[in-house]
Amino acid sequence: MKKEKAVVVFSGGQDSTTCLFWALDRFAEVEAITFDYGQRHKLELDCAAEIAKELNIKHHVLDMSLLNQLAPNALTRDDIAIEQNEGELPTTFVDGRNLLFLTFAAVLAKGIGAKHIVTGVCETDFSGYPDCRDVFIKSLNVTLNLSMDYGFVIDTPLMWLNKAETWALADELGAFDFVRERTLTCYNGIPADGCGDCPACKLRRKGLDDYLAERVPGEAVR
Repeated sequence: MKKEKAVVVFSGGQDSTTCLFWALDRFAEVEAITFDYGQRHKLELDCAAEIAKELNIKHHVLDMSLLNQLAPNALTRDDIAIEQNEGELPTTFVDGRNLLFLTFAAVLAKGIGAKHIVTGVCETDFSGYPDCRDVFIKSLNVTLNLSMDYGFVIDTPLMWLNKAETWALADELGAFDFVRERTLTCYNGIPADGCGDCPACKLRRKGLDDYLAERVPGEAVR
């Protein structure tokens, strides 16, 4: 794979940053693509840009503001609370987001001669988002290949990992401290360990605590 080129769908959060390091370890060339869809905290875009610059990664930012108009949600609107009621999708779910993001990433990938699209979606520790499921990714992969007559591969290195295992992967890649200190996962826009109260921070912290409970200093645990 070291001769191949990849595009990483990149938000500057824990998962996508871990995927970025994963891609850098496997592919000869890596570029990142970030989407501006009117997210509540522009710091997410700044964080992604800073990480890409530090890692010397070519960084593309696409305007996807139309998504905000079509699918109002708690990630883009201050007047929508971040919550999840039993039997319902969280208010943080954005209809069509991964479908559109991966499709536009594929258009970019073909234009730059990349066959691999890397995304941090996960079906293990997730909030029930239908567009994070493995069956959706496999279906879209076929559709993209047919629509552009191009041999795309959508790579999902985190698909079957829980958050503790995602921390372990970052550690294996030599990126544990970088991911912990430099990424932004918090729904309230606070970098690193975040606010500690929102669902994203609680999931991230539980995974971190579970991993640190098993970690031997200087060694990655899998």
